[in-house]
Amino acid sequence: MCIFAPSSALAGLSALRHDKLDGFAPETIFVVLPEGADRPGRVNFSTHWSTDLGSADVHPFKEPRRTRPARSLIDAASWCSNDRYARSIVITGMQQGLVSAQHMHQALARRGTCHRRGLIRESILDASGGIQSLPERDFDEIRARAGLPRPTRQRPVKGPDGRYYLDVAWDELDLAVEVHGAQHQAIGQWDADVRRGNEIAIGGRRLLIFTSYAIRHEPDVVAEQLRRMFLSLGWRAA
Repeated sequence: MCIFAPSSALAGLSALRHDKLDGFAPETIFVVLPEGADRPGRVNFSTHWSTDLGSADVHPFKEPRRTRPARSLIDAASWCSNDRYARSIVITGMQQGLVSAQHMHQALARRGTCHRRGLIRESILDASGGIQSLPERDFDEIRARAGLPRPTRQRPVKGPDGRYYLDVAWDELDLAVEVHGAQHQAIGQWDADVRRGNEIAIGGRRLLIFTSYAIRHEPDVVAEQLRRMFLSLGWRAA
């Protein structure tokens, strides 16, 4: 790191690799430099600049010198190529125990304006259980805009772990829909929901599964898939 300004540090996924984040391999080396520092020539690194490289965000003792996990997750999510990948980085880092929700919120506040700030905050809340899987009305708004009939049953159901999921069914079509929130990325919850989905199918229902991310950020895709399923089952608009 001697080719960089003294207060520079490994950042983003490069820092997280040393903090044992599983499942994400950086394609390049990410380095954050103090604001105003020159970028060294002839280096094939991804460089960023920041005015906040104090001990709250950069660990003063660990080697190699690197940003703390909360700041690393926020930077990685801000710098990556798409929203889904950004969300996965934040949620995975928190679920693997690298950092608490409190430290994430504090680091985000220090970070100030950054790309995907709203999505990062949403992902922190999702990973910590601060946002329920999906309010009933959000899905119903998508359903209504698609011109589809009201479901026979639609209600939020509280599971044994205290989480909420959306239970939607059109009994006349033997069709059910579930919405999976961030907690479904945890292996235990994911396994339980796969078994539950299998039981729904064994019972004779067709099942569509959407993520809470899709409901919030890709409603047109959700509506299009819902409508295609309805049409495949012989439904025709009135």
